[in-house]
Amino acid sequence: DVQLQASGGGLVQAGGSLRLSCAASGFTFDDYTMGWFRQVPGKEREGIGCISSSDSKTYYADSVQGRFTMSSDYAKNTVDLQMNSLRPEDTAVYYCTADPEPCGYYYTGFSPVFDYWGQGTQVTVSS
Repeated sequence: DVQLQASGGGLVQAGGSLRLSCAASGFTFDDYTMGWFRQVPGKEREGIGCISSSDSKTYYADSVQGRFTMSSDYAKNTVDLQMNSLRPEDTAVYYCTADPEPCGYYYTGFSPVFDYWGQGTQVTVSS
């Protein structure tokens, strides 16, 4: 079974940082692009970005560019999301994803569709 387990969420003040981690299993990690999206209940999911399995190149949504950074560890099959300079509008449930689509614009924008995603982790940023 494919599993994508996100962790590391919590409550942080505006301007603070959090680091999310996603542990992947049940599929060949190197064959998929890993990404993250977030969703506020009642609103569309928003793609945050992705990291390429071939060369670790990253692509980010404009809303997080310069503040969020993705990294991956192919030995551990994990992908991390370092979030700095957090804002109240970053409050959402964050999910990691896996999809064969090459890393790029597909992973940003609203309501992207992915092959796999897992249980999310709540991030709350207070003002």
